[in-house]
Amino acid sequence: MIKRKDTLRAALTARERELPTGNSANTDGEGREPSAAPSALPAAAEPARPLVRSGAVGAMGRSLGRIAHAADEARAMIAAGDTVVELDPGLVDPSFIPDRLPAEAQDLTDLVALIRDHGQQVPILVRPHPEHPSRYQVAYGHRRLRAAVALGRPVRAVVKTLSDADLVVAQGQENSARTDLSYIERALFAVSLEDRGFDRATVMSALVMEKTQLSRLIAIGRAVPADLVTAIGPAPKTGRPRWSALVEALARADADDVLKVTLGRQEFQGLDSDSRFRRVFTALTATPRPERGGLVSAWKNSIGQAVVRIDQNARRTHLMIDERIEPSFGAFLIDNLPDLYDAFRSRKTKGDSS
Repeated sequence: MIKRKDTLRAALTARERELPTGNSANTDGEGREPSAAPSALPAAAEPARPLVRSGAVGAMGRSLGRIAHAADEARAMIAAGDTVVELDPGLVDPSFIPDRLPAEAQDLTDLVALIRDHGQQVPILVRPHPEHPSRYQVAYGHRRLRAAVALGRPVRAVVKTLSDADLVVAQGQENSARTDLSYIERALFAVSLEDRGFDRATVMSALVMEKTQLSRLIAIGRAVPADLVTAIGPAPKTGRPRWSALVEALARADADDVLKVTLGRQEFQGLDSDSRFRRVFTALTATPRPERGGLVSAWKNSIGQAVVRIDQNARRTHLMIDERIEPSFGAFLIDNLPDLYDAFRSRKTKGDSS
């Protein structure tokens, strides 16, 4: 059931009476940087740099900033002629393209408390569901929807008719304007869009980035195993250089063994997401230690360069090829393993028969 409201004019008037006369913290009702005015296709915005505050003063500044931002968005909606309705959250489905990893529990708890105390100041954007006429589908505002479900309240929304491309561009640009998604979440979002068949122009528009940046983003999104990203989480403070370095670290021969040990430690899940990233990165970039009783040596070429590091014990032998010295030598060995193995078996057979 939809309960229609004329506009946000009455709410805006009430909110404006609460606005401070001075400057306020530049965050919205979800503790994020402000976006452009909501519309079917939000314009790309240059993210504002948040003010750093602490204690009671910081909390007051953030609250006043949220009120100011809500008023700004309300003005934009009135100017655009948008009507805000209240929807049963049970009738609203998420976007067909996920853009978030599971959030820290405290993040949703804080948002629920904020909306419980101050109301949902900023509507979400939905479209009539293309496959279920009586339902709706979110373009952006998934966290506000989850908070409404937790509170047992209707969710305030703007309903627009959107194509699939319109929806993902609105979804991506809103998150880009708010600097809301972490780097790896943006990477996974880009990969999902590409896998769904959206062309690069649409993906670039959704993520508000040029072609070279997008190529790097997608490359990292595909290079990090999905189960590892799930284990680490969104890592909101970890940017492209660190994820790129992690991709390089994953190339080490014993990466799977290192990850199994690191992710399996009891204290790992108790860490916050960025700490989990650091724990994984540290483990993968640590110098490998030989097992007890093992032998570490090197095979050198004719001019004395250590091309192959040999880590050997009774159970296994690791060969580490230094590609800086002999590029493609590792690939050559892999290609010739069948012949080397046949030669080994032939020699072993001759030795057994003698």
